[in-house]
Amino acid sequence: MKYHLLGRTGLYVSEICLGTMTYGGKGFWEVVGQMGQQEVNDHVKLAFEAGVNFFDTANIYSFGESETLFGQALKDTGLNRDELVIATKVRGRMGPGPNNVGLSRKHILSQLDQSLSRLGLEYIDLYQIHGVDPLTPLEETLSALNDAVRAGKVRYLGVSNHAAWQIMKAQGISQQKGWSRFESIQAYYSIAGRDLERELVPLAQDQNLGIMAWSPLAGGFLSGKFTRAGGPEEARRSKFDFPPVDKERAYDCVAAMQEIAAAKEVSVAQIALAWVLHQPAMMSIIIGAKTRVQLEQNLKATEISLSADELAQLDAVSKLPAEYPGWMIGMQAGDRAL
Repeated sequence: MKYHLLGRTGLYVSEICLGTMTYGGKGFWEVVGQMGQQEVNDHVKLAFEAGVNFFDTANIYSFGESETLFGQALKDTGLNRDELVIATKVRGRMGPGPNNVGLSRKHILSQLDQSLSRLGLEYIDLYQIHGVDPLTPLEETLSALNDAVRAGKVRYLGVSNHAAWQIMKAQGISQQKGWSRFESIQAYYSIAGRDLERELVPLAQDQNLGIMAWSPLAGGFLSGKFTRAGGPEEARRSKFDFPPVDKERAYDCVAAMQEIAAAKEVSVAQIALAWVLHQPAMMSIIIGAKTRVQLEQNLKATEISLSADELAQLDAVSKLPAEYPGWMIGMQAGDRAL
């Protein structure tokens, strides 16, 4: 297991982050996973023993049950809190009322206290806003997050599912006000979904933000079970077609990975995870699993080394089509390259 700094901070996080979206299974989340307490305990312990020190959850996962199960697992396994980096998120709807959703000061501070209670923690290492709230002024959101840090309830701040310009605007406001800034970006990234590379990767590299990739297997589409010939009807991806991917390009990616996986005697899923781990902009990738076997296999992706030729082959089959202004910037930068 390798460890990378969380953005520009001095905090090290494992290259694999254990996601908890499969814990619980209330309502909508039933299709994602329905893991109970003993299974959760087993997963958390197994991941930690494999070198994982980074764990990601969210208040919205099974409407708080995921946080509760994970928090109980910390007690049941007796893991040392000081060795763990625990992240959670806020934004999603947590009740029927008009103020039980969003990034208002009221919702953030209320949900922070509830997350701490469910997790059984005194503080959260990385507190992330889970998406855009078009109604709440950005200054209100950032002020509330800064107060959470100053109160000692949060150590670092992160942002998820935002456009590059929105993140840069937030960084500018925080710098101007002397507030705690975002140190990480959690965003969708996989070999079948490389949109992140257009704007968010350059932003992260310029601003020294750590990138956490969610759904590096594209919601199971890159598990190796799905090809042009079809896929299993009982699989999560068959019931919940998310995140959206260009399926024709994704099928080409799967075919290329099948060849490499066969040569290395590993699974297509492991090659898909290894590809993301090989990308220099990645701080950590978030993996989830429904079973112990899935988790064990996913963790082994850290042991796979892809050659320059293999990376070039996978890059060619998954490369994004050129878009303006990217192709113009690249063309004009030719005579000013270092």
